[in-house]
Amino acid sequence: MTPICSAPMHIELDARCWILDTRRTMDENRESRIENRVRGFTLTELVVVLLIVSLFVLLAQVNLFGLLRKNTFRAQVQDLVSTMQAAASAAAESDRRYEVIIDFTEQNYRLQEGISADITQVLEEKIIVQNDFSDNCRLVYVQFDDGEYTNEGWAAFKAGHSGWQYGGKIVLFDSKEQPYSVVVNRLNKIIQLKEGDVGLLGPKTKDEVPF
Repeated sequence: MTPICSAPMHIELDARCWILDTRRTMDENRESRIENRVRGFTLTELVVVLLIVSLFVLLAQVNLFGLLRKNTFRAQVQDLVSTMQAAASAAAESDRRYEVIIDFTEQNYRLQEGISADITQVLEEKIIVQNDFSDNCRLVYVQFDDGEYTNEGWAAFKAGHSGWQYGGKIVLFDSKEQPYSVVVNRLNKIIQLKEGDVGLLGPKTKDEVPF
């Protein structure tokens, strides 16, 4: 005898099928959301990593360009000119004295406050600026406008409220052994960079020194 399904049984089966389909759909949606969320985190992390890498590359480029600039002849000499201008300006605006000491042995220079009786004595607390020259910028000699000349040891340009004690020139060679002169003019208090080993005005007497 063939069994006959009653209406309640059909309804119960349909309800179960609907529940199963609903659960399956919810599971699929949940998995899809989780997958999308994982993809979103991955994309965000990738963007962050790229930004960090780009930042490091930028910093490396800035440091490299800064180092290359610092090692160029023009940049080093311009730093010396700026340092001497700063010394003259600071002295003119105050009652303090400053000196720029040129060191041929160490191939460097320093700006320090005060006028030292012995320039070979280095007082760290008095140093304001100190820079070394690289291989492509070499100190050759210093000549003052009173006729004094030196190419070894130390030489000092001293600035007071009235200006430079002595003018003169600092001669340097670039990597091609071409001479350049940093000229200190104590009459107009201007420091200039000029190509070549330029000549100076005649020697000055002590009475002409406005210091």
